[in-house]
Amino acid sequence: MTGSNIQGKRLSGHASVLLVRLAFYLSSAMTFTRFVSIGRVVLINYGPDAGKIATIIDVVDENKALVDGPFSVTGVNRHVINFKRLSLTDLTVDIPRQAREKTLKKALAKADTLAKWEASTWSKKIQNKKTRAELNDFERFKSMIARKQKNSLIKKAVATARKAH
Repeated sequence: MTGSNIQGKRLSGHASVLLVRLAFYLSSAMTFTRFVSIGRVVLINYGPDAGKIATIIDVVDENKALVDGPFSVTGVNRHVINFKRLSLTDLTVDIPRQAREKTLKKALAKADTLAKWEASTWSKKIQNKKTRAELNDFERFKSMIARKQKNSLIKKAVATARKAH
């Protein structure tokens, strides 16, 4: 079989392959959903505010955005920042362009954005890294002992399960 048959018309092998690729492309779901938009909650990865979250208030140009915490909520002042220093999150807030700090606070509270961020796995991973980095020598030792005890219990349970089979 050298070609496909669409509405009574025979296609060559190359056209058939192109048609299949086009159908796959059109049917596949859009994979990227985090776009730069007003109201997008972002994580700042570089600079004095690294590790804090902010909200995009306005897009300055193709490289920069105006972000605001607000300071009383997240500790980030309103300033212009490069997109390379930001990580876009899945969270968004419904705010107008150039929203005032008061409007942003109300929108963040209404959408319960900070609680959603704290509940996200991304935030938990950051908190765990921070906690581990702040451990002293004795706490690291206790953690190692607990990990060894847990692993020995798992090994014993696996061994008994294997004997049962």
